[in-house]
Amino acid sequence: MEIFDTLSRDFNNSSTWLEIAVLAACIALAYLASRAVGRQQPADSVWFGRRTVDGLMFPLLSLALVYAARVGVEHYQPVFLLRVAVPVLTSLVLIRFFARVLTAAFPRSAAMRLVERIVSWVAWGVAVLWSVGLLPLVRQELADITISFGKSQVSLLMLLQGVLSAGLVMVLALWVSSTFERRVLSNAVNDLSMRKVAVNATRAVLLMIGMLFALSAVGVDLTALSVLGGAVGVGLGFGLQKLASNYVSGFVILLERSLRIGDNVRVDGFEGRITDIKTRYTLIRAGNGRESIVPNETLITQRVENLSDADRKFNVTTNIVVGYDSDVAQVQQILCEAAAAQARVLKEPQPVAYLVNFAPDGLEFSLNFWISDPSAGSVNLRSAINIAILEGLRGAGIDIPYPQRVVQIRGDAVPPVPAGAVADVPAPAPQRPEAGDTGL
Repeated sequence: MEIFDTLSRDFNNSSTWLEIAVLAACIALAYLASRAVGRQQPADSVWFGRRTVDGLMFPLLSLALVYAARVGVEHYQPVFLLRVAVPVLTSLVLIRFFARVLTAAFPRSAAMRLVERIVSWVAWGVAVLWSVGLLPLVRQELADITISFGKSQVSLLMLLQGVLSAGLVMVLALWVSSTFERRVLSNAVNDLSMRKVAVNATRAVLLMIGMLFALSAVGVDLTALSVLGGAVGVGLGFGLQKLASNYVSGFVILLERSLRIGDNVRVDGFEGRITDIKTRYTLIRAGNGRESIVPNETLITQRVENLSDADRKFNVTTNIVVGYDSDVAQVQQILCEAAAAQARVLKEPQPVAYLVNFAPDGLEFSLNFWISDPSAGSVNLRSAINIAILEGLRGAGIDIPYPQRVVQIRGDAVPPVPAGAVADVPAPAPQRPEAGDTGL
């Protein structure tokens, strides 16, 4: 009750209208400053967001101005609203920081939305306890609750501080790595695969350093981590060797650049375009929209056809059979013109048609042409070219033969009789007696 009596006494002794005016002036000044600076910033900026109040800059400036105003006013009279506004704005800064960074790093993750909600609830709860003066009492109660881990005892307050510190450091590392990628790597590194390597390495190093700082801040002895590192190494050597192999293979692929994002590959009969190379697996999307998740170890240890390793031209073929009496040169011209008429077919190298086989039904031709956008699909283009070929051959009067099969039936052939069955053999026809034969 003493806490609430103090709050009530401060509220009665303070000048409410003066504090409201000072608070409104601080917030308005922070809004105008954020709006003026953030006009030229991108919409995904962590500092400013899509709207001025969505970013981190607005609550941070408001907090700085309100805290300065509180310190100034306290020299002359007791304050209440300005003192309450400081923890509220501090919680808002933390919430904006977590929300903006996690949204930028994981834009479509439902788990990150849950983390944002949890951070918001915790931040507002701490703000309420801080405003009413109960936060020191709660901290003391949490410090008195201890949990035993073997011979060591850890307070619940230390655990909570460790979790919060680790979370803050991880989000800060994500922010630094994303800023480094956007401001430095996007301009310095043109190759997408090398950029991916740099981003993953930077993020891993920052997260490791941040976790070490967070553990050290809550009083964890870092020398004990050497034993844990040895145990993790043994686990990686036995139980997690496949997982570790996939992670190592992912970095090898990105560093060697034998496969790049955008290459068209064929892996184990599946053909498609590499859309992303993760640290554990690679995503390959086929022309029909199907997506295959291939472990990185498979791309290292098995045969992989890189269909666009030499250049970005992608070869497509279609076959057709015409009659044996057709003019070969005319057929080749019709096939090449049908392919060249399509806008997606490259002019260089030119489409070319070959007589590849003397088929049982006619002459078999193969039309080869090249495209530079296999992600747009090859089946639809092949269909359009086949329709143009069909119309061209029909217009030229060139026959497209039906499949033909010749069946010979021999008259003296006797079908076999199954075992155990009685053959129904027709009786021989009676013979006419020859001349001079009396039949006796």
